[in-house]
Amino acid sequence: MSTPYPFTAVVGQTDLRLALLLNAVSPAVGGVLVRGEKGTAKSTAVRALSALLPQVDVVPGCRFSCAPAAPDPACPDGPHEPGPGQARPARMVELPVGASEDRLVGALDIERALAEGVKAFEPGLLADAHRGILYVDEVNLLHDHLIDLLLDAAAMGASYVEREGVSVRHAARFLLVGTMNPEEGELRPQLLDRFGLTVQVAASREPAQRVEVVRRRLAYEDDPAGFATRWAGDEQDVRARVVAARALLPQVRLGDASLLQIAATCAGFEVDGMRADIVMARTATALAAWAGRTDVRKEDVRQAALLALPHRRRRNPFDAPGLDEDKLDEILDRFPDEEPEPEPDPAPEGPDDGGPQDGGPDGGGGGVPPQSGPDAPGPEARQAPEGQDDAAPPAPDAPESPEPQPASQDGAAPEQAAVGAAEPFRTKMLSVPGLGEGASGRRSRARTAHGRTTGAQRPRGHLTKLHLAATVQAAAPHQKARGRSGRGLVVRKDDLRQATREGREGNLVLFVVDASGSMAARQRMSAVKGAVLSLLLDAYQRRDKVGLITFRGAAAELALPPTSSVDAAAARLEQLPTGGRTPLAAGLLKAHEVLRIERLRDPSRRPLLVVVTDGRATSAGSVGGDPRELSGRSARLLQAEGVASVVVDCESGPVRLGLAGVLAADLGGPAVTLDGLRADSLAGLVKNVRTAVTSPSHHTTRRAA
Repeated sequence: MSTPYPFTAVVGQTDLRLALLLNAVSPAVGGVLVRGEKGTAKSTAVRALSALLPQVDVVPGCRFSCAPAAPDPACPDGPHEPGPGQARPARMVELPVGASEDRLVGALDIERALAEGVKAFEPGLLADAHRGILYVDEVNLLHDHLIDLLLDAAAMGASYVEREGVSVRHAARFLLVGTMNPEEGELRPQLLDRFGLTVQVAASREPAQRVEVVRRRLAYEDDPAGFATRWAGDEQDVRARVVAARALLPQVRLGDASLLQIAATCAGFEVDGMRADIVMARTATALAAWAGRTDVRKEDVRQAALLALPHRRRRNPFDAPGLDEDKLDEILDRFPDEEPEPEPDPAPEGPDDGGPQDGGPDGGGGGVPPQSGPDAPGPEARQAPEGQDDAAPPAPDAPESPEPQPASQDGAAPEQAAVGAAEPFRTKMLSVPGLGEGASGRRSRARTAHGRTTGAQRPRGHLTKLHLAATVQAAAPHQKARGRSGRGLVVRKDDLRQATREGREGNLVLFVVDASGSMAARQRMSAVKGAVLSLLLDAYQRRDKVGLITFRGAAAELALPPTSSVDAAAARLEQLPTGGRTPLAAGLLKAHEVLRIERLRDPSRRPLLVVVTDGRATSAGSVGGDPRELSGRSARLLQAEGVASVVVDCESGPVRLGLAGVLAADLGGPAVTLDGLRADSLAGLVKNVRTAVTSPSHHTTRRAA
């Protein structure tokens, strides 16, 4: 086994180290979620934490780590007789992103359970992590069904394995630690709330600190054992401090004044539920114990808020997590500490001066770690460029620039600065037809591990979901030949049937957005961006991957390669400039190329192409030829390859050319107007993106709109 990197050798990352150490002092804090860019020592620090945890006493031979003083009465290896325990180091169990359900919760031998009536159970990672750490790297990429199991175990402190009436239960109380790169997608709110604390990490911009990081890393790689030996003394000091803080923790007093500060802070930031109050109370208590004090002070409450509230405050999906520290100070200043420290002379009110403000292993526990600053502006705060007034919007097709601007050399509209997006809205359901087998999500129909049972089949490998009726039906005709004599059913492996289930999958939603001069009218482009932002929000909620292609001038650009980070797509959209000719064919051909590559990378994820345009084509780009004919051929190429498409028609004004409808017909999908995209509009629900543009439902939609 390789020598782990020492925890105390991690350079910087004060808030990360503090959050991990607070969980070591008080596991009841509830774990920590580490958010940050790649290469910021997230995994290194988490893996090094286990060496600082005190040893645990377990029942000898118990696979479920029962405590000798209070063994689990339902332990599958029990009942346990009273006796001395066996000390062992606390475990850190790592859950791989691609783990199966059986690997996480354990596997039950269904064949032996039915034929012999015995519970042959092989423990999973939840059993291994009991009374230790469960670490999930790239937790935001974890499959939904594994997240559901983690939520159940974290809420109940136990894991249940059930297979058609045969069940096994065992204790599963663990410290949940996760790391993630927000660029790859966000977490479900239910799982996000299960993490007690969250920290945001970033690489240092200080050259001296970066040099020290490289120096230590190279020294560790040259001689891991020797490097660990040089840091052994610091590791022992921190380990001893953790043990001392654990011993002091029951004596820490959380007064009514501190509780009032906690409640006022949670109410002021409008966090949902009461878990935030409880986590803040536990964190503030752990901070006081870490500082060697038996009283909780205002600085402890402030520090606890910075760690426990950023991921719980109400925000839009595209807003960055964080707290407004000025608002936090304003709330806390209204509620002074319960009892000032006894001093010979009255001291001015404020944080105490008696300790470092670092908050790390050498700090006093009352310091404030670096935070990302005030809340980032969300979609509702996005504004138009300075100097443009929205008080009196011009007519839809009127020139929207106060002064005429010179045309470009090719005669097209000049490039204009990016405009803000309109307020997002709830969109209609767009889905890919047919039955897929992609990653779990909430958009299109698919065969999934969870969902409603639709049939049965022979298992392909290990049996996970038994179809009991089909299994009995397969075994029944052979009972006499198998010599059945008692009441039990004689079941063999060939009789077992796997249940087939149908649920929902996530898709790749590829946006192709027209940013040419024909879309450059300020009010129109603002509405278009608002519609795309609304579709991005819908993709976020349905667990899709997204990509963004823009076309203008003479070419198309892949503004954002397919990713799970909807936030990144929203940021690219916000910065999108407009102007120039309309190379519609270039945008469609770029989409064809991107989808071809993604089909090789992830063949099970089906794409949904969303083309946002008014349908005009005024440039053939570098290919040459008639722009309209070229765009029609490009669209029919996508249709021939079975790409599900929908066209969002952005044409406005009293005179409409209907070019977006022609494009939709070439793509083999429907065209929907910006107004018709709203879920609360009078138009009919778009249930299938392959509905022909000339179908009766399409005409009904236009009449209703």
